[in-house]
Amino acid sequence: MAVKIRLRRTGARNAPSYRVVATDTRFPRDGRFLEIVGWYDPKREGPNFQLKQERIEHWLSNGARMSDTVKSLLKKARAGLGAPVETQKKPNAEPKSPEPAEEQQPAAEAAPAAESAAPADGAESEKGDEAAAEG
Repeated sequence: MAVKIRLRRTGARNAPSYRVVATDTRFPRDGRFLEIVGWYDPKREGPNFQLKQERIEHWLSNGARMSDTVKSLLKKARAGLGAPVETQKKPNAEPKSPEPAEEQQPAAEAAPAAESAAPADGAESEKGDEAAAEG
């Protein structure tokens, strides 16, 4: 299997954006791929691409070839011109640690005290004024 790192077009008509993918050369341009290793948005101002350089190096060490555009993007990324690489977990991933559950319990205990303090300042004094006016 011959692997190539190339662009896969996404986006709307007249608003192209691309994913940088590692794919088999026999797959169509926008078809199946092995791994997404970055993105490129030619219409964006400023840093308009991001590459996972470690994964690209992995594929290159296993014999992958790069398209001319990806070569150019990689050269710019090595010079530090691309968007910063996010090394954190996926944005949709939820933390699995029990710490947030422990933090919620003291906050729930503190909430009733705050609620009882709020009516004592304003609401009860208004009720007292009304009772005095009626009596």
